[in-house]
Amino acid sequence: MFRLDELVERLGGELLGDPATAVHRVATLEQAGEGDLAFLANPKYQSRLAACGASAVILAPAARDLTGLPRIVTADPYIYFARVAQLFNPPEAFVPGVHPAASVASPVPASATVAAGASIDVDVELGEHAVIGAGCRIGRGARIGAGSRLNANVTIYHDCVVGRDCIVHAGAVIGADGFGFARERDGSWVKIPQVGRVVIGDDVEIGANTTIDRGALDDTVIGDGVKLDNQIQIGHNVRIGEHTAIAGCVGIAGSTTIGARCMIGGQAGIIGHLEIVDDVVVSAGTLVTKSIRRRGVYTANLPVQGHAEWVKNFAHLRHLDALVDRIRALEERKE
Repeated sequence: MFRLDELVERLGGELLGDPATAVHRVATLEQAGEGDLAFLANPKYQSRLAACGASAVILAPAARDLTGLPRIVTADPYIYFARVAQLFNPPEAFVPGVHPAASVASPVPASATVAAGASIDVDVELGEHAVIGAGCRIGRGARIGAGSRLNANVTIYHDCVVGRDCIVHAGAVIGADGFGFARERDGSWVKIPQVGRVVIGDDVEIGANTTIDRGALDDTVIGDGVKLDNQIQIGHNVRIGEHTAIAGCVGIAGSTTIGARCMIGGQAGIIGHLEIVDDVVVSAGTLVTKSIRRRGVYTANLPVQGHAEWVKNFAHLRHLDALVDRIRALEERKE
C-alpha cells in the first residue's frame, strides 16, 4: 500500500487532494473501488469519471478539473499507471540454487536459480541472478545474461545468446533450424545446414510459444528492448531493431530486416528479404510484400463486412479488368 505523496515522491507528477490518501492497487475507471487508483489515458472515456468509485485517479493536465477525487496529474497517465503497477506487483522472488532434479553440466553462479527438470549442457554461461525454469533445455555453448528469466519449458539451442534482464515465456524455442533447403531437379529437397546463431539483446521479452530460427550462415539478431508477443514465427537471418514491438501470430520470413521502434500488428505477415525502416507501424492483418523505405503507418487489409456484401463486392472485383478495358475503349472513341 502506498500513500499518494509517496507515489509522487517516487514517480513525479502533480498531486491534487489529500496527500495521505492510501491506495493498494490500480484498476479501471469502471471497476475501481475504495483503495484503488484508477487512470484516464484516453479522453473519450472521461465521461466515466463521474461514476468512478476509486480513491484516487491518474489524469492528464487537460482533465485535471474533471473530478474532485484526489488525483495525480501527469503528462502521460498510461506510462504513470504502468510504473505504479510495477510498484504494486514486483517481480517474483526466486530462491537461488540448483534443484536436485535438474541436470547441469556447466557452472552455475551461486545467485542463479535452476528449477526441477531443467537441463543445462556443457559450456553454457549463466549470468548472475539468472532463472532457468522447470523443464527448460539450454544447449551446448549457449549464454544467458545476468538477471534474465526463462519460464517453464523454454528451449535455447546450442550457441545462442540471450542478453541481460530478458524474459522468455513458456514454450518459446530459440535457435531451431531455419527453413533452408535446396531443390533437386527431381523435386526432392537437400537440407542446408543452419550454422548461424540467434543473438538476443538486453531487456527483451519473448512471448509463449514464439519461435526464433537460427541463422543459415550469419546470425538472427533481436535488438535491445524488443517486445515479442505469443506465437510469433521469426525466420532465419531476420534482424529486428531496438524497441520494436510485435503482436501475436505475426510471421516474418527469412532475411528480412526490421528497423528500430517499429510496431507490427497481430497476424501481420512479412515475406522474406525485405527491409523495413525505423518507426514504421504495420496494421494488424497486413501482408507486407515489398520493402518499406519511409516511416509511417501501413495497412493492406479489408474491414469486416457482411457475407452477402463481401460476395457482391468480390464479384465486382472479378470483372474489374473487363471494366477497365471498357473505359479505355470509351476514352479512345471519345478522342
